[in-house]
Amino acid sequence: MSRRFNLLAGAITVVYPLALWWGHGHFEPRVLAILLLLVVLARLHALRVSQAARWWIGGTLLLFGFAVWANVMLPLKLYPVLVNIALLGVFAYSLVFPPSVVERLARLREPDLPAAAIDYTRRVTQIWCGFFAANGTIALVTALWSSPGVWWVYNGLIAYVLMGILFASEYCVRLYVRSQQNA
Repeated sequence: MSRRFNLLAGAITVVYPLALWWGHGHFEPRVLAILLLLVVLARLHALRVSQAARWWIGGTLLLFGFAVWANVMLPLKLYPVLVNIALLGVFAYSLVFPPSVVERLARLREPDLPAAAIDYTRRVTQIWCGFFAANGTIALVTALWSSPGVWWVYNGLIAYVLMGILFASEYCVRLYVRSQQNA
């Protein structure tokens, strides 16, 4: 049951922009915020509550709480901004206090990384920091100054496509770099 609920909550998180866009004309922002708050609260038990997770949870509760109190949509539209800020914070922190996030992930597959691979993972972490900064900025602009449709298209579609392109591009570059090192 818990696994199914976590999958459902994860799916709701992914389709968050679509749910907001669709719900915008059907429900008050307060109702949407309460539903989303329930999803966040239900997922708390599954989260590893690190310092970064506490900030994300606090920010999420603040945004959704304000949406309930004021019955406005803007705090709900700012959630993707919060997610990008949180991810930027985690990735940037790992650059200041190594190992980087990407190095930690790489070490799950290959515990003994060579120095060149560590430099590479650091560069990839920097690129992801740039992505989260740019994506968060665009999410903010669409939340503040665009129509609900434009906000949804960017945050519910384009941002995911861009993330996938960055991930796939990095994977191709990684394969190329490895082939050059092995040649």
